Amino acid sequence: MIADACGRALRRALPALVGVGVLGAIGGTAWGSYYFVTTSSRFAIAEIEVNGNHRLSADQIRATLPTRIGDNVFATNLDTLVGELRENPWIASASAHRMLPHTIVIDVREHVPAAVVQLGGLYLVDANGHAFKRAELDEGDGLPIITGFDRTAYVASPSAVAAQIRAALAALASWKHGDRPTIGEVHLDTHGALALITYEKAISIELGTLEGELATRIETFDAIWAELDAAERARVRAIHLDARADQVTVAFAPKDP
Repeated sequence: MIADACGRALRRALPALVGVGVLGAIGGTAWGSYYFVTTSSRFAIAEIEVNGNHRLSADQIRATLPTRIGDNVFATNLDTLVGELRENPWIASASAHRMLPHTIVIDVREHVPAAVVQLGGLYLVDANGHAFKRAELDEGDGLPIITGFDRTAYVASPSAVAAQIRAALAALASWKHGDRPTIGEVHLDTHGALALITYEKAISIELGTLEGELATRIETFDAIWAELDAAERARVRAIHLDARADQVTVAFAPKDP
């Protein structure tokens, strides 16, 4: 009776024991496969390919990575790698994937600076008006400087200040469409009044608020600028178009005695 009971118990347990054995075999095979692909020299990284970079060199990007040539392609954590890339202020977005058997491919999109903005220090901003890094000595070459913003206001409401920066950049773009003096600085005062300051001679062109008739004011500038001869233009220090769109006041430096 005891033997018969043991036999019945064994027969009932046999499927479960077989299942456990199968799962153990599968688990062992999976572990063996994982160990092989994460340690085999066949899958050692031979190349880290970088795409989409312009400002940063491929070597500069590779130097920031926690992954090196010779590391295992499967053992590389792509999420960690992408996280490290995004720490670089020039990189707006990044992604990475494996190209078997031995390549890591990195795709980046860099920030494109549109201007330098004074925010208690000089910062590079993109076309959306968002500051993305502090400007180094040569990084602002050829870019307009936008001044008049308070750093405290930016910290409190970066989106509002970014909107003002975008509006200033749009005004500057409208100005550049004509044959007009080159602008070196764009200034917005606390009331939102816009002044363009020329690169040469630092002539202040007061255009009024951004919500005003900006296009008409620029046309008025064109009319008065065309009436000035070379000697008069050399003496101009300020042009005020902020009272009325069809009215202009020109301030001249005194003539030499």
